[in-house]
Amino acid sequence: MQKQKGFSLIELLIVVAIILIIAAIAIPNLLHARISANEASAVASLRTLNTAQISYSSMYPTVGFASTLSALSGTSCAPPGSTQACYIDETLASGLKSGYSFQLTGTSGTPVSTYQFIASPSTPNQTGIRYFCSFADAVIRFSATSISTCTTSVSPLQ
Repeated sequence: MQKQKGFSLIELLIVVAIILIIAAIAIPNLLHARISANEASAVASLRTLNTAQISYSSMYPTVGFASTLSALSGTSCAPPGSTQACYIDETLASGLKSGYSFQLTGTSGTPVSTYQFIASPSTPNQTGIRYFCSFADAVIRFSATSISTCTTSVSPLQ
């Protein structure tokens, strides 16, 4: 009789079991890492939006702050104007980026002297856990629950 070469069924089952155990340990960590990355992206996007609002207000003092996200973006920026200032990219101007939706609300006055940005996870507990907001003081704030209005009572991000 010749001896056959290869792995036995038991050996293959043991290898598959080990791979499944490693995957069961790694997948929750990967999901948590993705949520953390989405939250970090949301905070960076809010900083970008605040900077864009300050630049917009300086460039167009008779208008004040921008009333829409699309006014801060633009595709034809030669030259930029108050309806397409070209301070942010089109992805952020669409209101959706990295699992978060962004809203510009609370604009009032002539010229516009107030605004607030609210960043909410598109799918809570999957794309993000925390809600973020900011207004004219440019401080990023967060909450574990949904935010409808950004005020100084919302905890500032450390």
